[in-house]
Amino acid sequence: MEASLVLLCLCVFLASGGEGRSPAGTVLPLQVRVQEVELEAPAANRLRFRHNVSLTVPVAVGTPPQNVTMVLDTGSELSWLLCNGSYAPPLTPAFNASGSSSYGAVPCPSTACEWRGRDLPVPPFCDTPPSNACRVSLSYADASSADGVLATDTFLLTGGAPPVAVGAYFGCITSYSSTTATNSNGTGTDVSEAATGLLGMNRGTLSFVTQTGTRRFAYCIAPGEGPGVLLLGDDGGVAPPLNYTPLIEISQPLPYFDRVAYSVQLEGIRVGCALLPIPKSVLTPDHTGAGQTMVDSGTQFTFLLADAYAALKAEFTSQARLLLAPLGEPGFVFQGAFDACFRGPEARVAAASGLLPEVGLVLRGAEVAVSGEKLLYMVPGERRGEGDAEAVWCLTFGNSDMAGMSAYVIGHHHQQNVWVEYDLQNGRVGFAPARCDLATQRLGAGA
Repeated sequence: MEASLVLLCLCVFLASGGEGRSPAGTVLPLQVRVQEVELEAPAANRLRFRHNVSLTVPVAVGTPPQNVTMVLDTGSELSWLLCNGSYAPPLTPAFNASGSSSYGAVPCPSTACEWRGRDLPVPPFCDTPPSNACRVSLSYADASSADGVLATDTFLLTGGAPPVAVGAYFGCITSYSSTTATNSNGTGTDVSEAATGLLGMNRGTLSFVTQTGTRRFAYCIAPGEGPGVLLLGDDGGVAPPLNYTPLIEISQPLPYFDRVAYSVQLEGIRVGCALLPIPKSVLTPDHTGAGQTMVDSGTQFTFLLADAYAALKAEFTSQARLLLAPLGEPGFVFQGAFDACFRGPEARVAAASGLLPEVGLVLRGAEVAVSGEKLLYMVPGERRGEGDAEAVWCLTFGNSDMAGMSAYVIGHHHQQNVWVEYDLQNGRVGFAPARCDLATQRLGAGA
């Protein structure tokens, strides 16, 4: 297809002033893991294969140290590991708690059990007698769940010089289940064969960030399965100049507002240079807390509430009409939340991707810009046309309402080649375009 009009626009960003940086903190390699899983019985317009995509980091736990891989999740609080004897997916590695001399189960009743888990959606609770175990029960937006006991052990962070050993609470999981065998809508966190558990990085009392006293951390996600980097502490001057947006705080408890998430204010959405006509009230949390915007490394794609999604879908489809052919199947919905879909040969769509209009998530003081290949996702297992010559592609923004969510979520797919800094000391999140492969090399954190 040919474009008869190329729209050029100049976007101006606010750059933050240079700050003094202390020597670099602990550096860990960050990896994008893709696992293809076959589902048992696909329904109409459902996919036989879905990709489970997550960010993972290597950690050593216990005494002597056991090497484990954990999903990095800024949308979750309590870290957890699948423990030996757990009911878990086949081939999933487990942490051998009995083989660690520093492992300890938290007794019940105890202050740690009754007080430290106050920020969890379901606080820890005492097991039925005669057991004195402090039990934890976790659930995620993809309908997966994990159950086990609250425990402590030593986490060894090997990216520093010398390595840092910290004691931390975590969930020793004895039962894990998922209704779909993988993420059904790209939200929540599923454990793949490559991961033993999850590293909870939100602002809750039991998160790894809070327990270790980490006041600043950052990551840079390389495209595809290339090596990225997770940095705990100061960056030593490696980070590019960042644009910061303040974290949103709401003091009173609201039923649909996650107070320990990294919540920012979405000011608008643009497609190319066209700012979508979305009322501010649609982008602001309402009296129930619904409508907050979260930055979440544990969610793959980005999700928008229905009104904002409809506006984006209409404008993007209009601007891309000379570049992309609509799928033309109104009943087709990818992963239950993505229905802005197109069809075309891979080579043609790849050539068109560089001409597609950029989508900008305009935040207060910053912007997350999505362009090129990050705008489209090729649906695995779906072919169209004579001889299956055409693939199916969907816009990588989903409908929150269709996914059963009441929030805007900025997922990690749209954070690729972006340096993202979580500055808890100053209550803000920073963004800047970056070559994450080069940043990883500079920090010596190859996967």
